[in-house]
Amino acid sequence: MTSPPRAPWTVPIAAGPLRPGSDRVFAGIVAAVAVTCFVALARVAPDARGHGTHEQLGLDPCGWPLHYGIPCPTCGCTTAACLVVHGRLFAAVTTQPFGALVALFGLAVGVHAIACLVRGRSFADLLVRLPFWRLVLAFVVLFFAGWGWTYLTWEGR
Repeated sequence: MTSPPRAPWTVPIAAGPLRPGSDRVFAGIVAAVAVTCFVALARVAPDARGHGTHEQLGLDPCGWPLHYGIPCPTCGCTTAACLVVHGRLFAAVTTQPFGALVALFGLAVGVHAIACLVRGRSFADLLVRLPFWRLVLAFVVLFFAGWGWTYLTWEGR
């Protein structure tokens, strides 16, 4: 008799692919990073130019536009992530699609980590089931598509 397929969010921590202690540490680190990023982005205002929000976090301005006259591959990613955190999803996607996707994915993984910690479920179980190489390919394609979008909408052109 075969067991029914299990929903990934219902796997007890003891049935996960990692030892329970390692799973909890992994989930805790991911949750801490997600919360830290969320809080940092919630405390700054998205830059109206569509890029440069990272400067409010104490980082230097991007040198790529100064040297090459075009946006760097990640120009607008911090601004898009900030827009996601502020609940402005359409603005985030139109600012930098890749940055918006990474922010949404990071929030989803962070929420999953917190839920697993609270409910005593395996965090790693869902992650090992994800189609890793398909996700990597999708992220690479979207990375270049996002860069192309930023280049086409760059005010300096």
